[in-house]
This record gives sequence, C-alpha cells and structure tokens, in this order.
Amino acid sequence: MAQNVSTAMVQEKVVLVGIITAKDDDSRIDEYLDELAFLVETAGGLPLERFKQKLANPDPRTFIGSGKLNEVAAYVKAEKIDLIVFDDELSGSQMKNIEKVLEIRVLDRTGLILDIFALRARTAHAKTQVELAQYEYLLPRLTRMWTHLERQQGGIGMRGPGETEIETDRRIIRDKIALLKKKMELIDKQMSVQRKGRGNMIRVALVGYTNVGKSTIMNQLAKAEVFAENKLFATLDTTVRKVVIENLPFLLSDTVGFIRKLPHGLVESFKSTLDEVREADLLLHVVDISHSEFEEQIHIVNETLNEIESSGKPTIMVFNKVDAYTWIEKEEDDLSEATKENVTLEELKNSWMAKNNDPAIFISAKHKDNWDDFRNLIYEKVKAIHIKRYPYNDFLYQDDFEQ
Repeated sequence: MAQNVSTAMVQEKVVLVGIITAKDDDSRIDEYLDELAFLVETAGGLPLERFKQKLANPDPRTFIGSGKLNEVAAYVKAEKIDLIVFDDELSGSQMKNIEKVLEIRVLDRTGLILDIFALRARTAHAKTQVELAQYEYLLPRLTRMWTHLERQQGGIGMRGPGETEIETDRRIIRDKIALLKKKMELIDKQMSVQRKGRGNMIRVALVGYTNVGKSTIMNQLAKAEVFAENKLFATLDTTVRKVVIENLPFLLSDTVGFIRKLPHGLVESFKSTLDEVREADLLLHVVDISHSEFEEQIHIVNETLNEIESSGKPTIMVFNKVDAYTWIEKEEDDLSEATKENVTLEELKNSWMAKNNDPAIFISAKHKDNWDDFRNLIYEKVKAIHIKRYPYNDFLYQDDFEQ
C-alpha cells in the first residue's frame, strides 16, 4: 500500500483536531494533542495548528460541530494546509463529510499510526503484518475514495457504475485480506517453531509505552545494534538476543511499543510479534520517568498486556531516563499539597517502592546510571526462575556453591 506521508521532499503542513468529552479532563486534551503532534512529526509532517472542542459526544456526521468545522476550514484555506489529522478514529462517512467541507485529505489517529508502521516496517514479516492491518482498516472506508463520481453532471445512470467500482474494490481487498491472513498463519507457525528451537533458556521481554528507551536498554544489555531514536515506533520487528550476566545466559526480546488507542487491527496482525511477550518468563516494564504522564502510560501498557493475556507475569518495573527527570523545589513555607512537578526523584522512588508489588529500579540506559544494580536485579530474577524450573540443573550456578 502507498506510504505517502513522509516520502515527500517538502513537509506537509498539518492541522490537529481533538475533542474533550465529559469524561476527559480539560488539561488532558493538550497532552493528547502533544502526542498526536509527535506522531505527525514521526510520519514526516509539520503540525502547525490545533483545534479543540468540548462535546458530550462526537457529531455522528462530522465528528466536530459545524461551527468548529467552518473555523477549521477558514484556517485551512488561509494557510494552504495539506492534511487534517483527528485524534480519534473516524468512520468512512465522517471522513467523506469532513473532506467535502475542507476539500483536503483527512486522516484519523488510526490511519496515522498505520502509516507510521508502514514507514517503519523493514522485514517481510513486519510489512505483511502492517499490510493486513491497513487493508482491514481500509475496507469499511472505501466510499470516500469515489467522491470524484459525485462531481460529474447528472444522477441517473451514474449511481450504478459507482457502486460497481466500490463492490469490485471491496472484493479485491477481501481477497487480499484472505491471502494475507493465510500468509500470516504460515509466518506465525514459522515464528512458533523458531521460539521452540531456542532451547530451554529463560525468556525476558522488554515491554512499555513507545519511545521509553527499550531499544537503548537492549543495546546496552546485549551489546547489540538495535535501531533506537527519539521517535515513536522506532522498533517494529521483534529483536531477540542472547544475554549473559555473570554465568547466566537468557534470551532478551525487544518488542513494538504500546500507545494510547493502539488500533485493534494492529494488535491482531502483530500476534506473532506479541507472542514473544506472551511466552516470556519475565517482563521488564520500561517507563520514561521524565514523561509528565508516565503513570497513565503504565496503566495503558498494563491494559494492553491484559488484552494480549500477558498480565500477571513476573515483572521488574524499570524507570528509565532519570537523567531527564526534572522537578520544581517548593519553598520552605509552602504548605500546599505536593504535585507531580515538585516531587523529587527520591520521594518518587520511595512512593513507588512502597506501593508497588513488583520490584522497581531507577536507571538511565543512556548514561548507564545504576546499571550494575539493574543487571544484578535481572540476574537474581532470572536465576530464581531457572532454579524453580530446572531444580537439578545447577551447573550454571557452580560459583554459588564453591565456598
């Protein structure tokens, strides 16, 4: 499928649109649109302006109200905007109605994420997974592709051909989806055989929100060259490396990052990739401690783990990027309640260590701060799992018994 957002030499000018519903906090919309802007930048676009509207429910025809849509239309025309991106999933009819008013391309959050995944896919495996998700997303939205028919003169005799084209296209896409699903079944079997062929080593999986530093941790622990950069979804293909800490080998896998409103189609099509998480013995849940909404990100990751039936596994909470953590010192006579902005890292460590059942560690993978303690914690957890699973296979731990 076409990957048209970030291949152009000139950056496309983009406007972001989001709504605030009754269940949302007003301040959250800015955080959500910050993330949407980061997604647009990752795709190669240039976010210029944001439009927000408070609604009890999205408008079933145009998602936002007609007054706000006309306001957006005026800005689009004045600034020669190329693309509008909505922070929620739009139906095919909503996209079609919005495009009629704005007369430019409209993309929703799901379509944007799929486009980034298409851009990031490197291997045949990842490309197949993304292509399947793209076609399943496209199928119910085909009507918006045929708006050129409505610009032709007359109505009688023009309805049939349009419907025929749409139905033909639907059949082609359904056939492609069927073929891709068969291909994915074959890939899933091959991946399953590969996992079974890795022997009896303990499996450890890095999980977390996108862009929290999982690939950097992988590179440092495994001395690997895994692609890592400050953009969303830098890693799509699962990377598995053998790691040895002291005398103990184990397998470490780096998987695709999770995100708020991760399209369900992607979760389904990336089944074989996420199986690395399902079959892991230990999870390293990596968190960007410097992010203002890290607690919400933890919640989203836990929800996704539950969705893929991987919650409840032994887990180490890895609070990364301590070097980037900032806080505002309170005045001595300030008796106001502590907020996220004025909690010190030490206070945060104590609060998390106190209220979380999982062991936690605070590190900087970039600068290897607290790295020895991190390696030792992984070693102890992997060793405990190995001894429990293979109680008579103690040759790996001979150093422990040479007293």
